[in-house]
Order: sequence, then structure tokens, then C-alpha cells
Amino acid sequence: MTVDSTSAAQPAAPVAASRSAMTKLGADYDSFLRLLTAQIANQDPLEPMDSTTFVSQLAQLSQVEQSIVTNANLEGISSQLSSVGAMADMQLIGRDVTLPSGRIELQGGSGTFSFRLSEAAQSVKAVLRHADGTVIREIRGLPTDPGTRHDLVWDGKDSYGLPVPDGVFEVAIEAVDAEDAPVSYAGYATTRVEQLAFRDGAPMLVLRNGEEVRSTQVLGIE
Repeated sequence: MTVDSTSAAQPAAPVAASRSAMTKLGADYDSFLRLLTAQIANQDPLEPMDSTTFVSQLAQLSQVEQSIVTNANLEGISSQLSSVGAMADMQLIGRDVTLPSGRIELQGGSGTFSFRLSEAAQSVKAVLRHADGTVIREIRGLPTDPGTRHDLVWDGKDSYGLPVPDGVFEVAIEAVDAEDAPVSYAGYATTRVEQLAFRDGAPMLVLRNGEEVRSTQVLGIE
């Protein structure tokens, strides 16, 4: 199992907004006390100032402090939950997972992909491309009925019947209805989880096909 150490060995704590807020609140307290001391020292003894305003402001500062403390506690809970989730995600390293994707892996001269149409189509084809957008192959005559996940098997050959070296390629399903209007679809791929990385404190699955996703996107595990 591999954990990406370029970020951290454990999930980084959330950005401590509460810590910054508490620092600012401390400065506000200092300013408030200096102002209060100055006004008391310079007040007219015959017309003492009304303390109601200061008491109200002090109460507001106390309420803000309580809110900051509450947020700090929530940040701690969130960090702990993230750590628990990361430990669970580590169990996926080395496993094959199925998830939404627009990529197809060619391995050993064969690649698989699946799709589900949102509605019935008149014609459906798959367009396979290199990362730079160059079309490698178009596979026509694919299933047109909606609501079912259809498998697409690529024999690893290009449009001229020549074998394509193994690798990762982009795949798009182009479907149209009887009126030649485009039909939307959802694409799925099965790939292997190679390592776990942390991005901004969040655990991410690093996949063999080059994608990084959250474990919540995984639909199936093999």
C-alpha cells in the first residue's frame, strides 16, 4: 500500500479559521479595554459616563468568543472524522474499483468501458481519443436502450486495424435520438487504486488511469 507523502502522512487539519478569529478577538479585547480605561480616566466626575454601552459591547465580545470556541471544537471533530475516513480509504489500495469516468484503459490489447443512456437513442457510437484529442477509433452500432449499463469492449485496434500500445485514453459516447438531438449519458470505468494522497487535508484515491477521486465516488469494489 502506498500513501503519498508529498502532502502529509496523515490528513492535515482543516484551515483553522477559529484560530485566526480568536487572535483577532484578543486584539479587539485589548482595544476595548484600552478605550474603556482611557474614557474612565478622562471622564467628568460630575457627569460620569453611562456604562450601559460598554457592558453591551462586552457581552457581544463574550458571545463572539463562545462562537469561536464552538467552531474550534467542530474543526477538531471534522479532523478526527477525516482521519477515520482516511484509514478506511487505505483499505482500497490495490483494489479494482468502478466509478464514473471518461477514460478507458487499454491493457494487454483490451479495454472496457460502460455507459448508461438517459433516454432511448436512434444511434450510439463511442469515440476514443488520445490525451491530445486525436481520434484513435470510432466504435459504432452500440446499444440504444436507456436505463441499462451497457459494456463497451475495445479490441485495442485503431481505425486502420493496427494495434494501439497500452495506455489510458479518453472515451466519449455520442448518442442521438430520432430527431438527431443529442442524448446524454453517464460513463463508467473500472481501474485500480494505486495510492492514497491528501489534498488540502482531504484523502483522495490516486487511480491507475491517472484520476484522483474521493472514495464517495466509488460505485463498486472488486
